[in-house]
Amino acid sequence: MANTAEQPRERFTNFTPYEMKKGEEYMSADMLEHFKNLLRQWKQELMEEVDRTMHHMQEDAANYADPSDRATQEEEFSLELRTRDRERKLIKKIDQTIDRIDKDDYGFCDQCGVEIGIRRLEARPTATLCIDCKTLAEIRERQTGI
Repeated sequence: MANTAEQPRERFTNFTPYEMKKGEEYMSADMLEHFKNLLRQWKQELMEEVDRTMHHMQEDAANYADPSDRATQEEEFSLELRTRDRERKLIKKIDQTIDRIDKDDYGFCDQCGVEIGIRRLEARPTATLCIDCKTLAEIRERQTGI
């Protein structure tokens, strides 16, 4: 049995980096549309992955007589379901981010209000913190364990 479960994709496959036009304002209508399309594409890829998992689990579900084969299959399915659960949460976060774009509340740090930056948002379109605030939050998390 091949293990088909994988970590949820944190990156999308086919996208063109946004090129700011000379004099273009940060989070212009074109830029917001770029990120909205990026998020929709990412969500579509995740949804297709969910469909593949469903088909895989339905097709590969077998009642093995050998307990070790059955245990292996159950472990594979369990891993796939955990991965899909993480993807489900990611899809929810993508939907929330699209909603933020629609409300014109995208691209600025939730803590300090500065621009998050185009390249950071292309790397992680659901980011709500600038790199400095995110770094501080991770340091605090490591120190407090929360």
